[in-house]
Amino acid sequence: MNPVIIQKGDGPVILGQPHCGTYIPDEIADRLNDRGRQLMDTDWHVDFLYDGILEGASIVCANFHRYVIDANRDPSGKSLYPGKNTTGLVPLVDFENRPIWKTDPDTDEVERRRKMFHAAYHKALSDEIDRVKSTHGIAIIFDCHSIRSELPFLFDGKLPDLNIGTNDGATCSAEIEDMVSKTCADAAKYSYVVNGRFKGGWTTRNYGQPDAGVHAIQMEIAQRCYLASETPPFLFDEKKAEHLRGLLGQILRLLDGVARSGNLNGVRHV
Repeated sequence: MNPVIIQKGDGPVILGQPHCGTYIPDEIADRLNDRGRQLMDTDWHVDFLYDGILEGASIVCANFHRYVIDANRDPSGKSLYPGKNTTGLVPLVDFENRPIWKTDPDTDEVERRRKMFHAAYHKALSDEIDRVKSTHGIAIIFDCHSIRSELPFLFDGKLPDLNIGTNDGATCSAEIEDMVSKTCADAAKYSYVVNGRFKGGWTTRNYGQPDAGVHAIQMEIAQRCYLASETPPFLFDEKKAEHLRGLLGQILRLLDGVARSGNLNGVRHV
């Protein structure tokens, strides 16, 4: 199976989807314990949630599950959140701090997976960024994520509905961050936070270079906003999703429009 699905659009917005894949090669699946095989930490149905939401958007979606290797982690294994609980490049525990392997993968196995899966995803994403930027003079990466609403191992209490990450403003222009946060604030149905517990993963931090015309922003959605329940079988809720898709579509159309305008934050992109 191809580790990455690429949909090339003609617009300036790229939707990154590193965590909604569920494919695990048999030889890796055999090493998961019963807990790991539940794939609890999947960004369930995120690809479906964003399907057709912005005409002309490009999509780069990982087919493989994050338990194979996490495409949104630093390939060096360095923690994105030093001093806080998190999961690694190849997670050894799930988001409830429960072991997921019969025998933990060793260093050689992690490196094999990095080359086969992580590198493939980021080669596809990097190539798409270059293609989009060569056409429009600018690229906006909107990294699409979701997570269960309550995970004490990772954060206290209940997560806000919408969690915007720009690594404290470093990965995109202030105009883009303000545009997204204001649109969320105007949507009274949802709570939101900017650079709270989730400030953007490795994708956002690695590619977001606003001075070079590449802007990146992460949206982490609490799964209660579009799932019928946050327990197996994690069913999609059409009614919840319809309202959320309206808001996400509004955000993405604004980003698309400001990028196509050719003038972002006073800098002309050619």
